[in-house]
Amino acid sequence: MFHVKQKFYDVVILGGGHAGVEAAAAASKIGAKTALITFSRKDLGAMSCNPAMGGLGKGHLIREIDALGGIIGQASDISGIQFRVLNRTKGEAVQGPRAQIDRNKYKKAVSGLLKTLTIFEDEIEEIHLEKNIRKVRSVKLKELGNLNCQSLIVTTGTFLNGLIHCGQKSWSAGRLGAKATTKLAKFFLKEKFVIRRLKTGTPPRLSGSSINFKKCIEQKGDSQPVPFSFLTEELRLKQKSCFITKTNETTHKIIRSNIYKSPMYNGKIKSKGPRYCPSIEDKVQRFKDRISHQIFLEPETEAGNIIYPNGISTALPPNVQKKFLRSINGLEEVQILKDGYAIEYDTIDSKELKNTYETKKIEGLYLAGQINGSTGYEEAAGQGLLAGINAANKVLGKKSFVLGRSDAYLGVLTSDLMKGGLVEPYRMFTSRAEYRLTLRADNADYRLTDKAINLGLACKDRSKKWIKRKKALETGTKLLRQNYATPHKIKAKGLDINQDGKKRSAYEVLGYNNSNWPLITSIWPQLKKLNISEKEKDQIRITAFYEKYVERQMGEIEELKKEAGLKFKGNFNVKDCAGLSNEVKEILLKNSPKTLGEASLLPGMTPSATSLLLKHTKK
Repeated sequence: MFHVKQKFYDVVILGGGHAGVEAAAAASKIGAKTALITFSRKDLGAMSCNPAMGGLGKGHLIREIDALGGIIGQASDISGIQFRVLNRTKGEAVQGPRAQIDRNKYKKAVSGLLKTLTIFEDEIEEIHLEKNIRKVRSVKLKELGNLNCQSLIVTTGTFLNGLIHCGQKSWSAGRLGAKATTKLAKFFLKEKFVIRRLKTGTPPRLSGSSINFKKCIEQKGDSQPVPFSFLTEELRLKQKSCFITKTNETTHKIIRSNIYKSPMYNGKIKSKGPRYCPSIEDKVQRFKDRISHQIFLEPETEAGNIIYPNGISTALPPNVQKKFLRSINGLEEVQILKDGYAIEYDTIDSKELKNTYETKKIEGLYLAGQINGSTGYEEAAGQGLLAGINAANKVLGKKSFVLGRSDAYLGVLTSDLMKGGLVEPYRMFTSRAEYRLTLRADNADYRLTDKAINLGLACKDRSKKWIKRKKALETGTKLLRQNYATPHKIKAKGLDINQDGKKRSAYEVLGYNNSNWPLITSIWPQLKKLNISEKEKDQIRITAFYEKYVERQMGEIEELKKEAGLKFKGNFNVKDCAGLSNEVKEILLKNSPKTLGEASLLPGMTPSATSLLLKHTKK
């Protein structure tokens, strides 16, 4: 038997998914001796489900991870085949960068970014603790023997006691074609962790050559693609199109007539899946008034040979999948390359964790990703980054690193998970962040890159670029604040403002609706000499625009804090509260909180929902 050359590592990471690779990259950059254990190094950064990154809330997370020196943004820019900014017609606070990804190129990019990392292809069989102390001492690998470590980060994704369901068949697996992690599941059971069973699913994969795309609606990328990483200067690529089709009444009839064959409806699966990414069976059963549901046909690679039909996750038998697919416009002759399936897996209730992602029960043991009850690549990557930072810092005798809700979406993610009690997979949305007007995707570097430099996570290129950009932003903002003009002069240049005789600064005027830099330089010609890039000018404009709204937002947050003790009256009915999502209504009905403060602390509650409750209660 071959044994590892170095018997001791500061930090060991189990799992090579999105949480694992970010944890490993962070820990090694900080200076900890780091090793990653995975079944196969070929699967590093594997995109087990949809071939896409980012979106609303999720795109914010990628920008923040990148600003902190993570790798998901760079890997996405390298492997992206179509880039779009969602919600372009709305304000920047709720815009989300998104990209279709070539999954093969993404894995290659991740491997390249981790080329100096020590990686072992093996399986952890046991976790050994110090005698008489509940602290990680070592791990036992199936092939390579014992490996001593001070910190262990477990990122098992859907592999922990994973069980795949497809029609009447079920089998143990972490994902299709990969074995489950079963021995580690026994460790958590023995150590009396609170274990919850969750579910997710994936659609069938389709042959691109068997689809009639002429019958579908083409969806192109943005004419000027916007990168994820602050290190990427420009994206130059020929973008691939996606296509849109829809289910129909025939499709729904086929699904309903075979619903008893789905493991979600015949009792085989009892655990809950992600509410905001339901299976096609759930959609057809829960929304019976809908005559169709959109399907996004997304290429999995640049070649477009394999198509991911986003929107029809299913665990119906293969023959039923084929039948309902062929009832859909453009898919009449479709060939299935891989069947869709559902997968159940073990998670650890996140109330078992400290806000550093270290477990409360065992010192030196950290958990990150889907094992904590979340869903999505971006949420997993964010947890992996934070766990990697804290595991390394602890070993090296440095301070813990915890982001607050006002610092980043990563802070919102951490805060929400630490409430525990999740009964369905957690997904990030902009509505979960009460400070979303300041936590924009465009200013993630401004909020977090200085922290990355202090942590030792920023490379020389990132540090150099950020210091230059920060200086330009501060210089430009300062100069704008120093130049004033009367309302009369401003109106004379075409901006209709209140003629109250009060002078406005150039910064204030730039923040007005319908204002722009050409207008500003026409009022203050001396600002034409301002030597900053167009990107930096736009950044200052966005910040100036949101400044007036941020003050209002802070007032609303303070009001929520002051009203935490507000009691709900006996006749209070959450069903009468307009604007609340079904998810929030279910949470409130199940827990029956007595005060607004109690309601705000419930797992799954959002600040937006709490604000609606306050307004409704005050009526």
